[in-house]
Amino acid sequence: MSQTTAAAGDVTVPAPIGVRLDRMPITPLHRRLTAVIGVGLFFDTFENNLSGTIAKVLQSDFAFGATSLKLVLASVFVGQFIGSLTLGRIADRFGRRRAFLINLAIYSVFSLLGAFSPNATWLIVTRFLAGVGIGAEQALSDCYLADVLPARKRGRFIAWAYTLAFCGVPAVGFAALWLVPLTPLGVAGWRWLFVLGALGSAVVWGLRRRLIESPRWLASAGRTAEAERLVARMEAEAAGRGLVLEKPAAAEPEPAAGDSRLRDVLRPGMRRRTLVLWLFCVLSVVGYYGFGTLAPQIVAAKGYGIVAGLGFTALSFLGYPVGSALVLPIVDRLERRTLVALSAGAMVVAGMGFAYAGSAALIVACGFAYTLFSNVFSSVSHVYLSEQYPTAIRATASGAAYSLSKLSAAALPFVLLPVLEGHGAGALFSVIAAAMAVLAVTVLTLGERTTGVPVK
Repeated sequence: MSQTTAAAGDVTVPAPIGVRLDRMPITPLHRRLTAVIGVGLFFDTFENNLSGTIAKVLQSDFAFGATSLKLVLASVFVGQFIGSLTLGRIADRFGRRRAFLINLAIYSVFSLLGAFSPNATWLIVTRFLAGVGIGAEQALSDCYLADVLPARKRGRFIAWAYTLAFCGVPAVGFAALWLVPLTPLGVAGWRWLFVLGALGSAVVWGLRRRLIESPRWLASAGRTAEAERLVARMEAEAAGRGLVLEKPAAAEPEPAAGDSRLRDVLRPGMRRRTLVLWLFCVLSVVGYYGFGTLAPQIVAAKGYGIVAGLGFTALSFLGYPVGSALVLPIVDRLERRTLVALSAGAMVVAGMGFAYAGSAALIVACGFAYTLFSNVFSSVSHVYLSEQYPTAIRATASGAAYSLSKLSAAALPFVLLPVLEGHGAGALFSVIAAAMAVLAVTVLTLGERTTGVPVK
């Protein structure tokens, strides 16, 4: 079929899988895959913000001391650190689809067990194990979408997935506002939040059984015939709908099959890129989860009660999906590095406003602005991180980078809570501002240009 070939001298040869995927128009299959990934990410963001949102409630219910509270907040991120490393490795060795099914199954089981926590120890352990399950979700999702989406539309559709995903943040905020004061069926309302996360992820597990495997991964693993069949099916769907398939570029060798290793990310040609991304991941969570995890604590420090604090937090969290949606028309037009730096600066301004806000209206307005800008930042960051590594090591390398962000997030309660308690919200956001400034300068000066560039 002429649509699947490219000229190489006088001989017509099959175009490589990656070339054929990149020249493809957006089809209903691309949209379905993006939607299924986005729904899974919804529960990742639900999970990441769950402990922080109901921290004051848990502190009251279990009579937590300061150390127990920090452990509850940190435990899920420590679990995610381990999950990012191990499941990213599984995705490169055994396939993206299989890793997706493993991670959601683990998360669903232990989130449900967390609902029955009789004490702090049980809660900390189940939060840790749920984190192991969900830890690789973002890295796997970014890698999978980078694998299957054409280069020209990659940023926009990854941003669509995260727009759907970040609806999980206000969802957990409003669900907590609704359920915490209640005891449905005689069970404390906060426990139902864990049940909702477990049941929802179980539904997503069923949806993800129908995902296709990544053709790029199949080709890199030497399973070329399977990759050919999948891409031919995608091309046939496009042609059947009258969509135009662009003429493929000159044929290039497919990425070599091989066993990915963590040390590959530090090989020549990858070392600077990896070090930039590791620093990026460590610092980004200071700004992103520093607010999402500690917002209820900041509001409480201003003198507001638990229910009022949950209300302010839920309204502020509405900025998350709005910010992600604002990225859609610009993410493939502006250079990713520039958007990262601009949104990081805007987060700093909104954060300082939140720190010194003296009225309920101003708290909500500045909180909304902060979450809006932080999700412009986050959506662009996910696109940027997905574009950095070749297919054969993409999940392993991305998982390593994301694992550092989880470790950094686990340290946040131990670093930022003492700053908040000892010096106030202004000092807390000054720490966040310093981290975001270093991040912006690093990405602008040392980061790679990726907008519209095909992944290998």
